[in-house]
Amino acid sequence: MTSKTDLKWPIPESVSEVEHYMKQRVGLGVSFDLNLRKLKIFKKEVHIYSVSGLVDTIYAIQLVKELVDLNNIEKLSSKNIGELIENRLVNQSVQPVKKLDELIEKVLSGLIGVVVEGEDTAYVVDVRSYPGRSPQEPDTEKVVRGARDGFVENIIMNTALIRRRIRDPRLRYEMIRVGERSKSDVAVAYLEDVADPDLLSVIRKELKAIEVDGLPMADKTIEEFLINQGFNPFPLVRYTERADIAAAHILEGHVIIIVDTSPSVIIAPATFFHHIQHAEEFRESPSLGTFVRWTRFLGVWVSIFLLPLWLLFVLEPSLLPEKMSFIGPNQQTNIPIVLQIFLADFGIEFLRMAAIHTPTPLSTAMGLIAAVLIGQIAISVGLFVPEVILYVAVSGIGSFTTPSYELSVANKIARMLMLILVAIFHTPGFVIGSTILLIFLVYTRALNTPYFWPFIPFEPKGFLQIVIRRAVPGSMLRPSVVHPRNRYRQPPNQQ
Repeated sequence: MTSKTDLKWPIPESVSEVEHYMKQRVGLGVSFDLNLRKLKIFKKEVHIYSVSGLVDTIYAIQLVKELVDLNNIEKLSSKNIGELIENRLVNQSVQPVKKLDELIEKVLSGLIGVVVEGEDTAYVVDVRSYPGRSPQEPDTEKVVRGARDGFVENIIMNTALIRRRIRDPRLRYEMIRVGERSKSDVAVAYLEDVADPDLLSVIRKELKAIEVDGLPMADKTIEEFLINQGFNPFPLVRYTERADIAAAHILEGHVIIIVDTSPSVIIAPATFFHHIQHAEEFRESPSLGTFVRWTRFLGVWVSIFLLPLWLLFVLEPSLLPEKMSFIGPNQQTNIPIVLQIFLADFGIEFLRMAAIHTPTPLSTAMGLIAAVLIGQIAISVGLFVPEVILYVAVSGIGSFTTPSYELSVANKIARMLMLILVAIFHTPGFVIGSTILLIFLVYTRALNTPYFWPFIPFEPKGFLQIVIRRAVPGSMLRPSVVHPRNRYRQPPNQQ
């Protein structure tokens, strides 16, 4: 039985010893997907290791044919058999390896490993063909106009989608393997002459310091190691499944973290206002994009403050102007209004969860049942007053206008806490809740980045870019919040 340190040894010159290691440590002969093909070339044993389902079978067969054809060449010396075999591996990616653990890791990653008798060097050939789906538009980031290709679960395809949009030779993909057992591929993407070196150092250090068995939850696990979030509900990094959004952030100076098996990537650093931007704003003219952005801001505000403000007016009608005195329930109920709000709010959350888990053909029927039967009957029997349903529904729509799902849920939690404060303290509760929320967002930092930038700390140019969707020819400077090494997106003389 080999120990963990045995795998750090150089590759033995005896192919049978390598086979023994593979049987003892990797499960060759037990796991059905582990393959060993034995060849004899110039009376020398050559073993080829691979994993079914992760390699392209056609390429693998072609490589075996090339190696077998060596025996048909006469008057060829077998003294440099390793060099001859390396030259016959007709592939754009052939890498010699010297350590046994590296060979095993490459084979389990989907590469083909070629071991030659009498040689202390093995060769790995990249003929990976991971199972996966074709790029398609993400369900959560749809646009009226724009690209329809989104990230998939294949890290090679995801990096290619970004490379297609940024053909700059200074675009870098640094590969780091994370997970003692999973050895998952994690790529850090950035522009070498733009990204902040300090941010890159922090991300590299945190990724290399991760000690965990594996990454079954992929990018979410990486985020929890990278960001010490604790119980802060607000998202401190941004996720996207769109390649154009990822490319746009790389050009701004952000760093993208791509994790194999995940169709979404991490954008760092990210502020509160990064989470309420959407690609649709940049696919329209600046005026229309600004209108869409303001509408979205209004939806986010409504999702947080509408219900607490309405509850405050219900509890203290004297705060309302005479012309708005119609606001508030016109009938008495046995259930307190605040309890009705919470019941209706949780009811919408139940419906959202049910919609996720309901098969598509049944989701329409479920929506009709929820809207017609449950809502109408609940009002008829006196469980809810109509205004509660109205304002809870409008607040829910405001949550759906928030592009970031994580931020919409965080806003819902903030809204519920404010409702509790308003129900207990009335007007002081609303003021205290709003102040605590603002202070909390101001003091939150993500990767040493102020979460509420550019409002606090205030930066006029950044504030203008947030409020108004400017035309690309007028956006000369990259956002200062990412500390780019090169501030100019365009030469200054093109202003």
